[in-house]
Amino acid sequence: MTQPRHNAARRAALVAGLAACVTLSGCASGPAANPKDPFEPYNRAMFTFNDKVDQVALKPAATAYKKVLPEFVQTGVNNFFSNLGDLWTGVNNLLQGKPKDGLSDFGRFGLNSTVGMLGLLDPATSAGLVKHREDFGQTLGVWGFPSGPYLMLPLLGPSTVRDTAALPADWQGDLWTYKEPVHWRTAGTIVRVIDQRAVLLDASNLLEEAALDRYEFIRDGFFQRREGQVRDGESAPAAAQETQDDNEQAPTDAPAATGEKPVETDGEAKPADSTPAVQAKPATDNQPEKRIESL
Repeated sequence: MTQPRHNAARRAALVAGLAACVTLSGCASGPAANPKDPFEPYNRAMFTFNDKVDQVALKPAATAYKKVLPEFVQTGVNNFFSNLGDLWTGVNNLLQGKPKDGLSDFGRFGLNSTVGMLGLLDPATSAGLVKHREDFGQTLGVWGFPSGPYLMLPLLGPSTVRDTAALPADWQGDLWTYKEPVHWRTAGTIVRVIDQRAVLLDASNLLEEAALDRYEFIRDGFFQRREGQVRDGESAPAAAQETQDDNEQAPTDAPAATGEKPVETDGEAKPADSTPAVQAKPATDNQPEKRIESL
C-alpha cells in the first residue's frame, strides 16, 4: 500500500496543528490582542518558520520556474491542477445546498477533461461555466460550525481549528492523491506547489516591501476572505443591517402601496417582477489563492 507513505508529510502537518490546538489551549494566558488569535506567540513563531522556508527554497524555485518556462506551459500546468479541483468543489457545492453550482462544476470538469485535453486548456470558461472554489472547511462553515481560533500550520500556512479538522477530507477529495506510481505523484505535487507560488510572486514582493506587520495583515485578510467564501461574498454585518432596514421599512414599502407581493431573496425583499442578481465567484484556482496566505 502506498497511500500511507505519500500522505506522511500531510498527516505530520495536520498532527502538528491539532497538537498545537490541544497544547496551546492550556498555555494561553492573559487577554489576547485579537480574541480570534489566542495562540499568537506560537503562530508568530510558525509564521517565521514558514517564511524562512519560503525565502530559502520555495521562492527561488518559483522565480526560476517563472523565468525559464514559457507562459503557455505555466498556464497549462495551472489549468491541469485547477481542473482536478473542480470535482471536489462540485461535491462541496452539493453539500452546501447549491445544486446548480455543483452541476456546473461537474460540467466544467467533463468539458475540460475531454475537449480541454485533460484540463490543459479551459474551454469551459469560454462556454460560460463559471469557476468556483469550495472546500470542506467552507462546507462546515455553511453547516454552522464556528471557525475557532486562528492557527498557523507548519508549511501549510494560515488556517483555523475548523479548517484544520477539514483537511483530511480535502486531501481525500483531491484526485491527485490517488495518482500512481508514487514518484509521479510526488513530482507532480512539487510542480504544483511551485506553480502556485510563481503565480503569487508579484503580490508577495509588494507585501514584503510594505512597511507593515505582515503577520497581522495576513491573519486579518485570511479571516475576512474565509468569511466571504463561506457566505459567498456576502458580508454578515451588511446582510443583517439590510434585513433590519427592510423590516423597519415594511409598513410603508412601495409593494404594499401598489399591491405587489414581495419576494424574499436571501433576506432582501424584492418586487415579484424583479430579476435577482446572480453573483458568481471569481474564476480563480483553489490552491493559488490558498498560497498567498502563507507568504
